[in-house]
Amino acid sequence: MMRSMYSGVSGLRVHQTKMDVIGNNIANVNTVGFKGSKVTFQEVFSQTIRGAGSPQGGRGGTNPQQIGLGVNVASINVIHTKGATMTTNVPTDVMIDGSGFFVVTNDVNFQNKFYTRAGSFVEDKLGFIVDPNGFKVLGYNENNEVRPVQINRSATVVGTATGDREINADTPPNPALNKSGIQIKGNINFGDDTYDATKDNYSTTVDVFDSLGRVHTIRVDFKDRIDGAGVSYRKLTFNGADADPADVYVKFDASGNYIGLFEGSVAADGTFSETGSVVGKLTIANIPGANDISFTINDSVFMDDNGKPLLTHFSGASDAKGVSLTGNSAGVLDNWSISSKGEVIGNFTNGERKILATLMLADFDNPSGMQKIGNNLFIETPNSGTAKYGTPASGSLGALNPGALEMSNVDLSQEFTDMITTQRGFQANSRIITTTDEMLQELVNLKR
Repeated sequence: MMRSMYSGVSGLRVHQTKMDVIGNNIANVNTVGFKGSKVTFQEVFSQTIRGAGSPQGGRGGTNPQQIGLGVNVASINVIHTKGATMTTNVPTDVMIDGSGFFVVTNDVNFQNKFYTRAGSFVEDKLGFIVDPNGFKVLGYNENNEVRPVQINRSATVVGTATGDREINADTPPNPALNKSGIQIKGNINFGDDTYDATKDNYSTTVDVFDSLGRVHTIRVDFKDRIDGAGVSYRKLTFNGADADPADVYVKFDASGNYIGLFEGSVAADGTFSETGSVVGKLTIANIPGANDISFTINDSVFMDDNGKPLLTHFSGASDAKGVSLTGNSAGVLDNWSISSKGEVIGNFTNGERKILATLMLADFDNPSGMQKIGNNLFIETPNSGTAKYGTPASGSLGALNPGALEMSNVDLSQEFTDMITTQRGFQANSRIITTTDEMLQELVNLKR
């Protein structure tokens, strides 16, 4: 009779333990990175009244007769499912979208490592990224060494010189024709105008940097091309802060090979008469290595209503495309952010971006085997396996979600359901005790 009393007590004890776990889960429903736990029960040793018997002769076998002695806790396991995402838009808040743990330390030699899913980090006075406990977050520095992640607020990016750059230009599709004269028929009906061949069709500027990081501006003028000239010219104007402007022409041969840079100009003194005939000559002068080129058109050209030539000297449509140049001026660190790959990227005042460090993550063969030590921290145990380190979004490790935090993975609906069944289990076991007590009372009353 006393066995039922002890069984009831053991039932009360384990249900109280389960209620404690449920209460802790519910209490941490809004704890960042919290992982809920689950309790399972198992039967205590059973007292055997009679053992099993095998069939013999005409008599069949018999089963064992056993009386259980109560219940105890079989396991309290941590459930490592991912919690919901809470967007904060705080640059230092980071969430792991997948497997892995952040690695933190409170040791100057960062030998004592702790692991957490709570990515609510801040930057301390010295520039270290730390968790709410002041533990430093570990990562890889620029030399791929494991170190606490530290932001150097005095970091600068020195100026670098612009590297070599090719400026490509196409050449006429056909070589020059040596003709004694060309006749172009047509009528024109307006007064004399001077055609100025020195006007540029399009120009753009490019900033380059010298070895001291000083900026210099180059203007590139894209000029009209005359078919059959045998060469192609593009004008570059160099205009530095401490230098006089200078015009330079880039010369190419008919095969598109670069010849060199030359000083000079393109001038014209040709005019159109009222009848459309050209008076004077068009001259391309002062190009070293070649004679002056001149020709005279002794007839008419066709014009539209706007005075534009219907037959032009353009060989095709023009196009100017942007290019990227190396080089930059000096700059200081303005702000920083964390990428999905765990890269701590510094943004400098000169527009440059630089990876300052990379956060480290750790993974385990059996995360449920890790031991909680409080403050959202875990440590490894013999059953968790040895930590495997790496960077986010590599191997089995998940990517990061900057500006967000991982919520608790506690499911309130499940917890309240477990609470109801646990409460009823506790009540039932208490009835075992009271019923056993009443039976003992009846036994005591027998002597009256």
